[in-house]
Amino acid sequence: MQRIYLTGFMGAGKTTIGQCLAKRLGLSMIDTDEYIEEQIGKTIKRIFAEEGEAAFRQYEREFLRALPLDKIIVTTGGGIVIQKENRDWMKRTGTVIYLHCEFAELLKRLEHDDTRPLLSQHHRQGLEELWQQRLPYYQEADWIIDTTGQSIEQIVDEITKMIKNDPPWKY
Repeated sequence: MQRIYLTGFMGAGKTTIGQCLAKRLGLSMIDTDEYIEEQIGKTIKRIFAEEGEAAFRQYEREFLRALPLDKIIVTTGGGIVIQKENRDWMKRTGTVIYLHCEFAELLKRLEHDDTRPLLSQHHRQGLEELWQQRLPYYQEADWIIDTTGQSIEQIVDEITKMIKNDPPWKY
């Protein structure tokens, strides 16, 4: 069986969409950031502060491969795509869906969020540069869904329709 991976920049709606999609499809969902926090016993913010981004990226690589290979929804951290080995692994073990969102809307969604380490480290221009740098990696996805201006229900409907027309599950 294959997984469905949801990728995208912070604020694109990966976790929220993943929860709704999992419920609709009757599947389990794993959020890679939450999984890392549980395994390490620290918040992502604390990992960044105490161990640095390189250590966090190593955890991402390791724990991505440790997830169960069941038919599940996997929501990923926004930076998981920067490592080629992660992109390759996700393509080999599942269907990758990029939840695209225009930068201006991302800023609105994130304006009161103080839980994201990279958000606090970057001012607007730096954050936009980071988004631009990651776009080519996100666009390597099997499917791209534009979440800009769409409701959660609309996005989940679109993904569900795509799954019905082109099932990601390999039997």
